[in-house]
Amino acid sequence: MGFGLCTESWLNATIRPTPTEYIQGVNAVKLSPQEILPHRDPFLFIDEILEADEHHTVAKRVFTPDHFFFKGHFPDYPVVPGVILIETMAQAGGAGLGQAGIIPLGSRFVLATIEKAKFRSQVRPGDEAIISIENVRISQMVLRQKGTITVDGTVAAEASWMCILVKGED
Repeated sequence: MGFGLCTESWLNATIRPTPTEYIQGVNAVKLSPQEILPHRDPFLFIDEILEADEHHTVAKRVFTPDHFFFKGHFPDYPVVPGVILIETMAQAGGAGLGQAGIIPLGSRFVLATIEKAKFRSQVRPGDEAIISIENVRISQMVLRQKGTITVDGTVAAEASWMCILVKGED
């Protein structure tokens, strides 16, 4: 099985839920990240989904100075931890797929592997991060995505990862 993006007809035939479970059409109704993701404060790292379709997502996050991790990372020179940047990209990817109606709202995908990660510049308190995600592969059980975070047009982080679907209790 290849790792290319699955076709629209395949997605419609296999993983699209009933109309009451997802948003009709790409960006038909703009939802907040809280309406799509199971994450909550202090571990929700997406402020807004700017664009979302079956191929990509663009989201935004402002890392305000009061974020919990700045207190200890590092007190005299606060920097967003790399693991938070990866989590931010993964959340953006999941939120975009929910916003675009590609996966059912309420689906729970969890990180399974981080295939590659590079941190190219620091993200500091007050920085507005633009998160760009590309959907590499989407299936019923597996999501492969890659993404970048930029601040003021400079790439701060890039990564590729895989998530798997976990079944919740009914």
